[in-house]
Amino acid sequence: MAAGYPKYRNLLSMRVYLRGVAKMEIRLFATLRENRGKIAHIDWREGMTGLDVLSELDIPQKEVAIFLINGAHSNPETPLSPEDIIALFPPIGGG
Repeated sequence: MAAGYPKYRNLLSMRVYLRGVAKMEIRLFATLRENRGKIAHIDWREGMTGLDVLSELDIPQKEVAIFLINGAHSNPETPLSPEDIIALFPPIGGG
């Protein structure tokens, strides 16, 4: 790639660079859906982490037991890419 041009992970990354906006898909489960719906979309920003996603959706970190990035267990401190799909699950109780 020519000097001065950023490297793109894929076509979506290139569109984000050119247009400046990408919407991340956040899938919510169980009680996390209350007043939020099943799927939320938020604007992706450079350097964004899962903690930023939780803050944007007003979800306390302690209310998330399982944090998935593209179907893989992850840590909320992990940096995100615009093409990532996030899934959030609350703690599950039972007896």
